Amino acid sequence: MSALEAVAILFAGVGAGTINTVVGSGSLITFPVLVAFGYSPLVANVTNTVGIFPGSLSGAIGYRRELKGQRLRMLTFGAISVLGGITGAVLLLALPESVFDAVVPVIVGGAVILVLIQPALNRRLEERDRTSKDSRSPWTRAAVYGSGIYGGYFGAAQGVLLIGILGTGLDEPSLQRVNALKNVLAMLVNFVSAIVFVFAATVAWDAAGLIALGAVIGGQIGAGVGRRLPQPVLRSVVVAVGIVAIVVLIT
Repeated sequence: MSALEAVAILFAGVGAGTINTVVGSGSLITFPVLVAFGYSPLVANVTNTVGIFPGSLSGAIGYRRELKGQRLRMLTFGAISVLGGITGAVLLLALPESVFDAVVPVIVGGAVILVLIQPALNRRLEERDRTSKDSRSPWTRAAVYGSGIYGGYFGAAQGVLLIGILGTGLDEPSLQRVNALKNVLAMLVNFVSAIVFVFAATVAWDAAGLIALGAVIGGQIGAGVGRRLPQPVLRSVVVAVGIVAIVVLIT
């Protein structure tokens, strides 16, 4: 790895950590950077998951004020997310790498679409009446499990999925509190997936370490200053990088 590549991966980690905490699609920054530097899509995905976890933890800690009073939700959905993350990680390793290579451009494209529609989704969540929703909904639990599988398998825009699921499935008027819970669940999925990958897959540890360092810094930026950054700018960067990733993966 050259010095220039190391700096690029470090800054990609900072961007991913920031965006994951504020929006939830930071892997669309780090994953294509790793692929562009010659890592196979599977190794890039595994390395990215291992590296992103510390940033997810950093972002969750940064949102600790908004987590007050959500202990039951964290325990309930946390356990479901852990199971989903393990399922997704096992599927990633059990299926042939050719399957991953074939479906990743589609997954990245779907993640880009989710990032694009998130503003409209957030407006819908702010306007609708959620008084009849609670965390006991079987649909909400099943959807959180599904998002955990997705996060364990790939993970880009997992946070966008979770915001949509939790925002529509919980009796919670505050999107900031929903976002805080999203950060905890995404962190748990990344954690269990990373454990599986450390013992059963090939991790590029130099790149993972740089991403981790950058993501920890980015997590704190996202929890603090990131709340006041223009989200359209962040969203535009994520979408642009996602489109580049699709082009790289299909060529």
